[in-house]
Amino acid sequence: MKIIISLIRWFVGLLFIFSGLIKANDPLGLSYKMQEFFEVWGWHFLNDYTLVFSLGMNVLEVVAGVAVIVGWRKRSVSWMLLLLIIFFTFLTGYALFSGKIKTCGCFGDCLPLTPAMSFGKDILLLVLILVLLFTNRKVPSMMSESGAVIYVLLSLFATAGLQWYVLKYLPLVDCLPYKKGNDITEQMKTPQGAIPDSFAIVFQYKKDGKDIFFDQASFPADFDSTYEYVDRKDKLVKKGNGLTAKIIDFSLQNLSGVDTTAAVFANTHPYVLVFAKDMSKVAEWANEFTKLKAKWSSANITVAIVTADTEKAVTLFPGTTIIRCDATVIKTAARVNPTFFLMEGARVKNKLALAKADALIP
Repeated sequence: MKIIISLIRWFVGLLFIFSGLIKANDPLGLSYKMQEFFEVWGWHFLNDYTLVFSLGMNVLEVVAGVAVIVGWRKRSVSWMLLLLIIFFTFLTGYALFSGKIKTCGCFGDCLPLTPAMSFGKDILLLVLILVLLFTNRKVPSMMSESGAVIYVLLSLFATAGLQWYVLKYLPLVDCLPYKKGNDITEQMKTPQGAIPDSFAIVFQYKKDGKDIFFDQASFPADFDSTYEYVDRKDKLVKKGNGLTAKIIDFSLQNLSGVDTTAAVFANTHPYVLVFAKDMSKVAEWANEFTKLKAKWSSANITVAIVTADTEKAVTLFPGTTIIRCDATVIKTAARVNPTFFLMEGARVKNKLALAKADALIP
């Protein structure tokens, strides 16, 4: 029995550590996923706090995982794990049964799980944590109280330090489709064998006080002005296989709104795209950008700023090519504001945050 409980303790602990670390590699990704939930629920006032929630949640997961393995404060930690997994199960269950959230972000972008897989994982963890809660006295702690505290504190500072680093220098492991080495146009292509969802338009009319529903192929034979229009909806007829392009809605536009994506990617000489979602903290990087631009221009490397905040960018950087791009696309492509992309056609040759941008071109 003790062996089984110890194995459960290790399994639960390692899973929480893995889950926390993989999201700590990209805390902004988790914060964007939180915003997705809040948008669905109409809790827009919490959007400004999602990064803080993300940073805290990742630290809590790793620390809880380490604590359950070393056996520190077993009963208190078991209760904390139980509350966490009930919360996670609610989120994954909502994603699964509502259909409004495609992925819950349990393991970040590096290991995307379907809502069904995430919900199943959380149900299993819920059962195992309940076992630990009622049997924690049967297996002694792995070490003394002081030794356990050291490991718990080390895990806390290590996770916090990791998150500080990736917020400044980009994730250690880039799992996004815009990562170094990827061809953006290839990532925009629908994969072979993809079967999209099939929908039919269903109309709702009212006649003689009754609601009548029909699709485009089955209009009532007596359809006339006595039918009062109420609504139209898209009804899922056949579910596809879920295969879609990894990059959707990527578009670069000039200041007149003309799509210039193909023209930009047609550049055969290496060039730099600086992705900056907005100009809110431009004072922190404007001078460094100007120096880098001058350095690269002397080597015949063209530089352009890609931003959703084009009006401010034009004013702040006269003489620099400004390209418009959707803010959501930019925050997916560039986790640090700004992020420097060394491009070769449509291929990302290198990708660095401002703090390391000087090494972008050897």
